[in-house]
Amino acid sequence: MEPFGTLSEERRPGLLILAVGNPSRGDDALGPLLLERLAAERERSGQWSDVELLTDFQLQIEHAVDLEKRDLVLFVDASVSGPPPYEFTRLRPARDASYTSHALTPAAVLHVYEQINPTTPPPAFLLAIRGQSFALGEPLSPAAAANLVAALDFVGRLLERRDAESWARSL
Repeated sequence: MEPFGTLSEERRPGLLILAVGNPSRGDDALGPLLLERLAAERERSGQWSDVELLTDFQLQIEHAVDLEKRDLVLFVDASVSGPPPYEFTRLRPARDASYTSHALTPAAVLHVYEQINPTTPPPAFLLAIRGQSFALGEPLSPAAAANLVAALDFVGRLLERRDAESWARSL
């Protein structure tokens, strides 16, 4: 019997959207909020039942296992310095020189995947949504709220064509 709340590898959806951020730190909530809104739209419309939505405070080495048996991965995070409203980039595996077992970059998660699997990681992209204020206890800033709306619209377009080549044309 499989543990509650896990998906067997055979039933894993091909697309994983993995958002990171701390909802208690102002605009750092952008990633989790995007997933929350996608989940609400999925519930309302019945769309995207074949997409797994996963959120966490930060990326860790264990997230490399979440990439197994995937066709495509979208990481979503808030950005302190990227262009508004968001930046969309293709990721390549890269060892993070500073990585510990507590926090990784998306590229470092792909690198860990390569270390523990005999296959190449799935195509992966990063949606970095621009934020302004990241202090503990602050609400989402008005600028970040507007950037979130733009990012949601963009992700909706990505979900219409779920293949790496189409997504790469959106860069």
